[in-house]
Amino acid sequence: MANDRVGIFGLGAMGFGMAGALRRAGLKTHGFDINTDAVARFQAAGGEAGRIDEIAPTLDAVIVVVLNGAQTESVLFGETGIAAKLAKGTVVIACATMAPQMARDLAAGCAEHGLLYLDAPISGGTFRAADGELSILASGTSDAFAKARPALDAMAAKVFELGDQVGAGSSMKAINQMLVGVHIAAMAEAMTFGMTQGVSPEQFLEIIPQCAGTSWALESRGPHVRDGDYTPLSAVDIWPKDLGIVMEIAHVVKFGAPITAAALQQFMAASGSGLGREDDAAVAKVYARNAGLTLPEKA
Repeated sequence: MANDRVGIFGLGAMGFGMAGALRRAGLKTHGFDINTDAVARFQAAGGEAGRIDEIAPTLDAVIVVVLNGAQTESVLFGETGIAAKLAKGTVVIACATMAPQMARDLAAGCAEHGLLYLDAPISGGTFRAADGELSILASGTSDAFAKARPALDAMAAKVFELGDQVGAGSSMKAINQMLVGVHIAAMAEAMTFGMTQGVSPEQFLEIIPQCAGTSWALESRGPHVRDGDYTPLSAVDIWPKDLGIVMEIAHVVKFGAPITAAALQQFMAASGSGLGREDDAAVAKVYARNAGLTLPEKA
């Protein structure tokens, strides 16, 4: 494993943690980002240095951890895209949430360059990314899985292998995001509704996590509202994108998703109110504003 050389493109909140996990697992890891400060920070932490043009032909795997399919496409095939610089047989591990058809299109483009492609959306948040404990929802050929295995083992506690058809991983991620987005919005709605009934956020979080109404999103995001701390672990602006992708997929197959649509509108309202860079629990501020409530403030 120590001889495997990987490049990770995107050193944001998730990518930086994943890059650290790759490096600690013994892989020679190069990190790239349009933010030069992030690159410098990673190299200062032990990441490998080197120019993309020189490093690209030596890579065994490329992990792309950017915002969406369009950015993934730009990294691979844009004006300075890396696909043409990689050696044949290199595996591209695409981690962004995107529509399944977009994943299939990117895989086809990679195949034209002789590259392997793994449709590999991630779940787990920044802390699990840094600990190498992500869940990865992956689909692709057996050759792509084999070539990606050292990187997958370094980044994930669990790799769900969803078959050889690219797009299956992205479909599963869409299902997950549908649920998580709805659950976060529901948490915000329930907590602020509770405030109208004299139930404080503190009391809410004392009792509801021990009742049938709890969820991972409630237990993860509720404390942010209680503490008035919206330091972003996952930003509001993630959800108009991800739930928008869910609605796009639903439209294609003529599937009605009214609950998802309602949650999407709340996140869009939060983003439009200037809360886009705050933690996604800040969607509670939309409910509070509409109801004339005052949420807790950070001490």
